[in-house]
Amino acid sequence: QVQLVESGGGSVQAGGSLRLSCAASGYTDNINCMAWFRQTPGKEREAVATIYTGSGPQYYADSVKGRFTISQDITKDMYYLEMNSLEPEDTAMYYCAAGRVYFATMMRPRVPDFDYWGQGTQVTVSR
Repeated sequence: QVQLVESGGGSVQAGGSLRLSCAASGYTDNINCMAWFRQTPGKEREAVATIYTGSGPQYYADSVKGRFTISQDITKDMYYLEMNSLEPEDTAMYYCAAGRVYFATMMRPRVPDFDYWGQGTQVTVSR
């Protein structure tokens, strides 16, 4: 089992920045990919960014390219999502996820591909 705990959410004005953190613990050798998803009420959970643990290939949703950056500190089993130039449309619950996936899956991530999930952290961006 792998446990994930997110932190760093909050409320910011449009144009502001936030950094989300995800602490992984347990059998982290079982995973090779970390991801950030987000969800708003009434909508499906969508992938924001993914990263292969250790080697670094990344995926970004078109809506966040150039504004968000996913990163990792594998020595600490910590994963981050740096979010800049935030827009009201970025308002959502953000979830950290982990799993063992193929590269093709990492580049086209879906909710069922990830076995482990955190509880989420709320991000609210006001105009």
